[in-house]
Amino acid sequence: MSQPIAAPHRPSIIVDGVRKRFTINHALSLKDTVVAWIRRRTLTSDFEALKGVDIVVDEGESVAILGLNGSGKSTLLKLISGVMAPDGGEVLTRGRVAGLIEVGAGFHPELSGRENVFLNAAILGMSRSEIEARYDEIVAFSEIEEFIDQEVKHYSSGMFMRLAFSVAIHIAVDVLLVDEILSVGDAPFREKCRLKFEELIAARKTLLIVSHDLDMVRELCVRGVVLSKGEVVYDGPIEGAVRLVES
Repeated sequence: MSQPIAAPHRPSIIVDGVRKRFTINHALSLKDTVVAWIRRRTLTSDFEALKGVDIVVDEGESVAILGLNGSGKSTLLKLISGVMAPDGGEVLTRGRVAGLIEVGAGFHPELSGRENVFLNAAILGMSRSEIEARYDEIVAFSEIEEFIDQEVKHYSSGMFMRLAFSVAIHIAVDVLLVDEILSVGDAPFREKCRLKFEELIAARKTLLIVSHDLDMVRELCVRGVVLSKGEVVYDGPIEGAVRLVES
């Protein structure tokens, strides 16, 4: 009897030969700038954050991006989320992508928490009727009900994180990108977020997580990608990635 044919892999994220360069300004003062101009010295240099990175993440995979500070992890997530464009190569994503890249990113400081829920959810592709249907659930998960009508410029970083995370996970997301922001929350809220991640994984959503919390990525991720100086130095089972980072 013939064997059933396995379902083909469907990539959710394709990073193909991606490069990203930044210009660093070394001028410390007006005097430095004037002296450099007189002596015809340059006060800028180029820093190549990513050097031809290739990664494919399949639908339903949970992948950790690991590496030391400055290795290019956050830059990679910003490129995948569309916050920045690559200088070379290509980034492709499938479905609706939600990125928790920076605490409070996308929040308007003069608007209330309630208004920012509607603004951020709309940016992430939800209709007003969808937002209204999930609004109570979003606010309840964030645990900041009593502050929801305050302007968010008065929020702490933890309050920002709770509300941003709650909005992102309550939309019909296909790909969720998370960059270290869960370190802001207290232990009970981090545990609630971890359980929510497990729900998303069970629902075969694609997760890409940048974190220094190796215990958390061991629990949530099956695969690890290690970056060093803008290049992929490991791509495989999560235990191998964690051992390399710990060594």
